[in-house]
Amino acid sequence: MSKKFNGPAIGIDLGTTYSCVAVWQSQNNRAEIIHNEQGNRTTPSFVAFTDDQRLIDDAAKNQAASNPANTVFDAKRLIGRKYSDSVIQNDIKLWPFKVVAGTDDKPQILVKYKGEEKRFCAEEISSMVLTKMREIAEKFLGLPVKNAVVTVPVYFNDSQRKATKDAGLIAGLNVMRIINEPTAAALAYGLQKRADCADERNIFIFDLGGGTFDVSLLTIKNNVFDVKATAGDTHLGGEDFDNRMVNHFVMEFKTKHQKDMSRNPRALRRLRTACERAKRTLSFDTEATVEIDAIYEGIDFHSSITRAKFEQLNVDLFKKCLETVESCLIDSKIDKSSVDDVVLVGGSSRIPKVQQLLQEFFKSKELCASINPDEAVAYGAAVQAALLSEGTMDSLNLVLRDVTPLSLGILTKGDVMNVEIPRNTSIPVKKTNDYFTVEDDQSTISFKVYEGERLKASENNLLGLFNFAVPPAPKGHIPVKVTFSIDLDGILNVSAKEETRGNKQEITITNEEGRLSSDDVQRMIQEAEFFKAEDMKHMNKVKAMNALDDYLYNMRKVMKDDSVASMLTSIDKMKINSAMIKGKHLIEGKQNQDAFVFVDFLKELESTFESTLNKVNKSYFDEDSDSD
Repeated sequence: MSKKFNGPAIGIDLGTTYSCVAVWQSQNNRAEIIHNEQGNRTTPSFVAFTDDQRLIDDAAKNQAASNPANTVFDAKRLIGRKYSDSVIQNDIKLWPFKVVAGTDDKPQILVKYKGEEKRFCAEEISSMVLTKMREIAEKFLGLPVKNAVVTVPVYFNDSQRKATKDAGLIAGLNVMRIINEPTAAALAYGLQKRADCADERNIFIFDLGGGTFDVSLLTIKNNVFDVKATAGDTHLGGEDFDNRMVNHFVMEFKTKHQKDMSRNPRALRRLRTACERAKRTLSFDTEATVEIDAIYEGIDFHSSITRAKFEQLNVDLFKKCLETVESCLIDSKIDKSSVDDVVLVGGSSRIPKVQQLLQEFFKSKELCASINPDEAVAYGAAVQAALLSEGTMDSLNLVLRDVTPLSLGILTKGDVMNVEIPRNTSIPVKKTNDYFTVEDDQSTISFKVYEGERLKASENNLLGLFNFAVPPAPKGHIPVKVTFSIDLDGILNVSAKEETRGNKQEITITNEEGRLSSDDVQRMIQEAEFFKAEDMKHMNKVKAMNALDDYLYNMRKVMKDDSVASMLTSIDKMKINSAMIKGKHLIEGKQNQDAFVFVDFLKELESTFESTLNKVNKSYFDEDSDSD
């Protein structure tokens, strides 16, 4: 049962380029998108700093060309990431504002405000946008607002989700829930269509926004929204299409005038604004003009771009979207012919080529445009906010079951990731497993938590680690119960408990040790199949090596038993010790061996011991082996 919150609650779509806020209106039985002071229903996610004030929304964006170094946007692409991340390093080349490395490799935005140099982290910039959205809602409602549901891309990792909650906290908001953007859009669509959903319907959400791309497949029946699978890219959207156009026109200007404007932030900002406008025009026209007076060194720039040229510049990105769509369908185990509705969300989903490719993929199925792509996510967030608020939507018993996008597990012996929670598992979820010491008298167990799809832990992303103290004992005798718990915000908690003494330790994984770039996320899933044979080969080798190691461990225990040793001759002992040393050297040199080498040597070892230890009661050995 979800906790209910008192007071008004709003839904915020915190976007890369534009944000939107909505609230559930009980009297109208629908969510209301709230317009800002300019009368616009979406607000630019821009924050600008000048000599005398801080600007947010349209005012900040409108002065960006004259104040590029102090106008910050794309904070969503920075939040929860490391400065050394290759994605950030590539983006820095495109941003007019300066980003530097702060403490713990955390990116910080450097601006000049009221004559002084200031540093802001991405959470602070995002909190300023969230504050603006809260103020817009308060003006509309006429009373203070503290509670909110904030949306994030599907593939936002734990660190990014926690950073988003921190941004809400800085903005004076109680973030009741973090919800995935396509899931929010599905709520908006499903709520409008719930009268038609008495029978089960498979809904595919295609969410291509300004900076992120997400897809989800949900099954809706009556009031139950069941997410089957998700996929996405936290670094693919309209801004990437704009970047291609900007680069195209920079090269055109250089060819025409033999001048390079790429190092002039003001010129690039004006060109980017013109390209964004041209992109929107190309959604309903076949050609768009780009005209900018005195863009660089007093030279006027006049050009045009056709829809065909725009599509040519971005064709690889459009195809990348379809690869993600296909991946989601495969994970859901639902054929595309069984999809009832394909719902378009996000401003970039209006691009004709994107719609054409999507329609061809789904065999000419009509694409649903019954909800506003720019507002659907905020609408769904407002529905979720109302569901979590006391007395707001008690009569509407909606059930929402979301999923975790990547597998989660723990490093085990042999660089193997033991999966505790497979990807696309419904959340919230809690799973417990037993882990044991791997050496005699081991005093601590180091738990390393990973996310990813590779069998080799080192090929996945390290989320965090902690050391757990255990009492000294023989190998395998101390069980430690490890519990993985993912809450409704998608944030992971890992706890460990040792039953004999009742010791317990718990951490919230915040991905401080490393994080995923969007390319890493895609690589994990795509390479999982490509490297499947290699991973299985590694797994077989680890199994064989561990079997040999365990056998040697048991034999060492047998040889330490005086009653056994007294029954063996010095030649027998020499023969056994020689075989054990050979086995130890074989394990230590494991990098150069295949699985069959360990399997064959184990067979040879078993044969040697069987013939040599025929003086020893066989049941003793079997019993001792079973106890471990």
